[in-house]
Parts: sequence; structure tokens; C-alpha cells
Amino acid sequence: MTIAEFNQCVDLYADSLYRFILKNVKDQDKAKDIVQDTYEKLWSKVNDLESTNAKSYMFTTAYRTMIDSIRRDKKFSPIEKLPETSHTKHAQPDLKQTIDNALSKLSEIQRNVLLLRDYEGYNYEQIGEITGLNESQVKVYIYRARIAMKDYLVSLENVI
Repeated sequence: MTIAEFNQCVDLYADSLYRFILKNVKDQDKAKDIVQDTYEKLWSKVNDLESTNAKSYMFTTAYRTMIDSIRRDKKFSPIEKLPETSHTKHAQPDLKQTIDNALSKLSEIQRNVLLLRDYEGYNYEQIGEITGLNESQVKVYIYRARIAMKDYLVSLENVI
């Protein structure tokens, strides 16, 4: 890969890579750090990597970096967290917030494969390469995630 191709990869995929990571970690600074780490790793492999494989490599690397970051944060999480309480209910539910709440109820792998498929537009084979799952497992996780999302979203108390 040439330097021009590297710069083109940054221009083409930075936004979608950031959105994917942000949907999972829900922290803008952490998402930016993970994307930056991904591009640093891509830069270190710039001479060994074909430009046609760059997008898959970046999403795979970002996914694995995100998983490592989440695991590292779990080890150093605070002992006590104050419960978040809300004393007011919104009259109009925010659709984005409702969908984000539904996504947060999914397991980590279900959320990741669902976002890669429906939000980023990857096919099953590409999702399998990124997550390290086989194609059948990807299909099962996506199916179960969609069922869980549907069950959450049709429940009246979750929408209102």
C-alpha cells in the first residue's frame, strides 16, 4: 500500500469506523482513541498490506482493539457506582434513545454483528472475518439480536 492509498483509506473509512466503535463504547474520546490506534496499526503494516484489504483489516483491528479496551476497563472499573435516577419522564420518547436502549440490552457480540450488518452494510462473510466467527454463527447472532430488538421495541413500557 502506498502513502496515497493509506491517506485515501483514512478519508474513506474514518467516519464509518468511528460510528461503529462509538455505537459500541458510547464514549466519544474512547472511540477516537480506538480509531487512532487502528490507523496506527494500519500504518505499521502499510508496506505489507494490499489496499484492497485495508477496509477489512481496519474494521477487524478496530473491533479487536475495542474488545481489548472493554476488557481492560472492566478490570479497573470503580467499586461503587451511584445508580442513575430520573425523576421525570419524557412525554415524547426519543426514537434514537429508544433504539440505543434496545441495543444496550443485547449481548456484546449480538450488538456488534447487528451493527456491522444493518448499520455498516457488511455481508455475513465479512462480519465473520471481522469478528472471528463462522458464517452460520453470524447469521444466528444476527437473527437472535433482531428478535430481541423486536421484543424490546414492541413492548409498550419501553417505547413510552
